[in-house]
Amino acid sequence: MSPSTTSLYRPVGQKELDLIRETKWLRFPPRLFWQPIFYPVLTLEYAQHIARDWNTKDQASDFVGYVLQFEVLTAFIQRYEVHEVGGRDRREYWIPAEDLGEFNEAIVGPIQLVEEFRP
Repeated sequence: MSPSTTSLYRPVGQKELDLIRETKWLRFPPRLFWQPIFYPVLTLEYAQHIARDWNTKDQASDFVGYVLQFEVLTAFIQRYEVHEVGGRDRREYWIPAEDLGEFNEAIVGPIQLVEEFRP
């Protein structure tokens, strides 16, 4: 029997997408020194909102937003609390940057690009 997984989503800009592609779609890149938390989100709709309404207006994202979907081991992600940020439909995990390596090891299968948004 295969282990249980949880589907999560991640809105990203161009630079982060390029770094993920370099890993053959298997890992998220380390956080930058000013990014203490990694924020995967729980719903496609929330990820779409961020990618469409924030990333496409952000120079640091190269004015493009992508939505990624991936599976993570449920036993691993349950260690973390779900946070609501602006309503029940805006829920995310807050993974400390120092846990990102372990988080990446808990990803099952490849990270998938599911949507792209441009201005």
